[in-house]
Amino acid sequence: MKKLFFPGLLACAAILFTSETATAQEFPPLDKSPMDIASFPARGSDKAVKVVYSRPQKNGREIFGGLEALGKVWRTGANEATEITFYKNTTLGGKAIKAGTYSLFTIPEKDKWTVILNSELNQWGAYEYKESSDVLRYEVPVQKTASTVEAFSIVFEKTDNGANMVMAWDDTMVSVPFVF
Repeated sequence: MKKLFFPGLLACAAILFTSETATAQEFPPLDKSPMDIASFPARGSDKAVKVVYSRPQKNGREIFGGLEALGKVWRTGANEATEITFYKNTTLGGKAIKAGTYSLFTIPEKDKWTVILNSELNQWGAYEYKESSDVLRYEVPVQKTASTVEAFSIVFEKTDNGANMVMAWDDTMVSVPFVF
């Protein structure tokens, strides 16, 4: 009986200590600009493209021309620079893009945005952006949204020969046509 008592006591103590440690763990609150993923196609495993980005909020602020300066390179989201992965070769505006992962920057202006694919990955913001690492630049016209988009958002819309990557925030929207 004594031989079973001591190991049983040790097992109970281990369980109590482990559960105390697990319940004491504190997790940080939700980030103010949470990360999200947009992909095409949205369902299924045979992806053509995936974008990983953070979603800053409007929170009553003026966005383009206010929070985000017009005519300056923007990380296209918040926190880390947005990254786009092409799982197959694609084209944008007739320019070839090899399968791979790129940083996605933009230069917002009042009537157009310049979309930039850059070969430098794992960047925080656009602080160390180098134009010499650009793989491609493409201009797209600005459209006005039907209603205010509170959080920066990216979605893909299917086209006959690929997909449009639609980016919107506040009252501004752009559509980037990829052919796969």
